[in-house]
Amino acid sequence: MRKKVLLFAALIGVIVLLSGCNQVNQPITPESTGFWNQYFVYPLSWLITYFAELFNGNYGLSIVIVTIVIRTVLLPLNIKQLKSSKAMQDIQPQLQELRQKYSSKDSKTQQKLQQETMSLFQKNGVNPLAGCFPILIQMPILIGFYQAIMRTEEIKSHSFLWFQLGQPDYILPIIAAVATFYQQKLMMAGSPANQNPQMKMMLYLMPVMIGVFAFFFPSALALYWVVGNIFMVAQTIFIRKPMMKDTQTGGSKK
Repeated sequence: MRKKVLLFAALIGVIVLLSGCNQVNQPITPESTGFWNQYFVYPLSWLITYFAELFNGNYGLSIVIVTIVIRTVLLPLNIKQLKSSKAMQDIQPQLQELRQKYSSKDSKTQQKLQQETMSLFQKNGVNPLAGCFPILIQMPILIGFYQAIMRTEEIKSHSFLWFQLGQPDYILPIIAAVATFYQQKLMMAGSPANQNPQMKMMLYLMPVMIGVFAFFFPSALALYWVVGNIFMVAQTIFIRKPMMKDTQTGGSKK
């Protein structure tokens, strides 16, 4: 477990380093240099501009379309992550039995616990790290899209619906917070995480954080959060819930 946490932290550090956070206030152009700018931020900025030009300079609609496109492309990774999470959830009773069986803290007992745990993973085809890698693959794309929105100068001077894309709004942050809460509520429904006090706290804390950030960031970014969360709500309803229902049905048949 400790090695898994360290590996995850190291990979997050690499992603943050590659993301060029120190350039977030610099406009992105074809002349922008650096691996991160050339292969992540500028292509996504170009895609936003391309769709905006298709719809008579409507950058708000472009952000909606590109967000849906990106989320759709990442959907197979999300499904893989859900399957990994489901597989881990399926073997939780067996893991708990092993922990109770080898509850002693001496080194030999703990070594035996690790061996039995790995055997259980192999028997059920579970990889404890499998759920991390889809997230790590998605992060550079999502961070790149965030920077593309923030660093594409044309977005700042356009409006969409009732708000200016380059200025904070007062209604959109509330929608973003509500969408975040609903998405997390659906994800936690029927999950063991629903019994975890810390996860319950995050259910309320995360929407508040998103809402507060959205009040200070340009509305273009809040729009991205709203559309992304609505997409995740649909994914939860049409993919995750049926998947978990199949698991519960299968478990009851056993």
